[in-house]
Amino acid sequence: MAEISLAVAASHAPGLTGWFDRAPEEDRQVVNEAYAALRQAIVESDIDVLLLIGNDHVANHRVGSGIDFTFGLADRHHGPDEWFKPWLRVPDYDIPGAPEVATALYDRLRGTTGVTVDGARENLRFDDNVSVPVTKLGLADLGVPLIPVLQNCTIPPVPDERACYAFGAALGAAIHDGLPGDLRVGLFGSGGLSHEPGGPRYLEIDEKFDRWWLDLLEAGDHDKILAEATFDRMEEAGSGGTAELLSWVVVLGAIGERPCTSLGYVAFEDWRCGVGAVRWDMTATNDTAEVK
Repeated sequence: MAEISLAVAASHAPGLTGWFDRAPEEDRQVVNEAYAALRQAIVESDIDVLLLIGNDHVANHRVGSGIDFTFGLADRHHGPDEWFKPWLRVPDYDIPGAPEVATALYDRLRGTTGVTVDGARENLRFDDNVSVPVTKLGLADLGVPLIPVLQNCTIPPVPDERACYAFGAALGAAIHDGLPGDLRVGLFGSGGLSHEPGGPRYLEIDEKFDRWWLDLLEAGDHDKILAEATFDRMEEAGSGGTAELLSWVVVLGAIGERPCTSLGYVAFEDWRCGVGAVRWDMTATNDTAEVK
């Protein structure tokens, strides 16, 4: 059976590329070291494909479409989308896709998980959800094929923490049982931490929530995470943005309970988002992911 050889998550705040230099040197160092550790983890894990799960930001589906998750099935993925270039200030990138793997997962999951799953053979529109991690990781230079999985974290009804965990568990099963046995798969949850884009708390960061969330992940009790780190609690920490952490919950569901290490945290208000990163130990024995 195929295996999940890498599981990580990190913030994709546009300030990390668009106005990175506004932050103090020590804050920039924390972020650069975290993303360097993520890049090294990709290299060391020797993965054959990376699934990057992140908020669609209503860039690819109209309001009311009812699409919860979209698999990018294209041969190649390029970005950033033209509209976002002046804001993100990242170089253009063109990364190989893995259409056979993406299609196999899409076919396995659609209509079976309690959420609406779509597939897109054309290139999707990528903003900071994919462009920031791709740039900060230098992913194009690594040659690892990419499968973007864009999710609805914004438009009601949003799949909540339990629906996302269940989707992650189904994704993990599809990887283990539905892909070639020698395939090594990486998972990257992209988004968060606390932020409220365009809202009354636009320039506020809920540092207390962010540190509580990271502590929960390191403690590793998934029942506690699902009971306490609810969608409503995420919204309280920053409406319309903090719930991007549901992409991290998808990863949790896929891998089950494993040791997790925080790679650093920064609360710099001009980035308009709490910024952090984590890595799960995929060499440790895990409890099989179950729908909670």
